[in-house]
Amino acid sequence: MSIVEIACGIALIVFSIAIVLVVLFQEGHQQNMGAIAGGAADTFLAKNKSRSIDAFLTRWTKIIAIAFFILVIVVNAISFFKLFGAS
Repeated sequence: MSIVEIACGIALIVFSIAIVLVVLFQEGHQQNMGAIAGGAADTFLAKNKSRSIDAFLTRWTKIIAIAFFILVIVVNAISFFKLFGAS
C-alpha cells in the first residue's frame, strides 16, 4: 500500500463518520406535526428556517456526501489504474 492509498482510506473513514453524525444530528421532518391543524406555523424557527441549525446541518450533509462520493470515485480510479498499470 502506498501513502496515497492509506491517506485516501483514512479520509474515507473520516467522511463516513462525519456523514453519519451530521445525519443523526438532524431533526425529523415530522416533528411538531401532532396538532390538529398541522402544527404551529408561525413560530420563530418556522419563519427563520434558513438560519436555523437544521438548515446548517442539511447544507453540510450535501457537502460531505458530494465530497464522499468524489473521494470514492478517486480511490477506485487509483486502484483500477494501479491494477492495470502494473501488468
